[in-house]
Amino acid sequence: MLTKTKKTKIIKEVAINEKDTGSPEVQVSILSKRITELTGHLKKHQKDLHSRRGLLQMVADRQTHLKYLQKKDIKRYNSIVKKLELKKN
Repeated sequence: MLTKTKKTKIIKEVAINEKDTGSPEVQVSILSKRITELTGHLKKHQKDLHSRRGLLQMVADRQTHLKYLQKKDIKRYNSIVKKLELKKN
């Protein structure tokens, strides 16, 4: 689970300005961090199907944000993919 301090640190790294909390870049980076943490949980608890479902929903949500960003501004999309080290599909 993301604590408030971790979340603010993530937001500061990718925010466009100091009040930015809802841009696609911020949302993608927060989702990526949550996905990473939940993946670690699922490695220990393989039979936790409820968490697996949540993970799949987060991955789909991140994919939706990335598609939106790719349509709207390809430069911002490329920078966030490079910054978060995500693979391009």
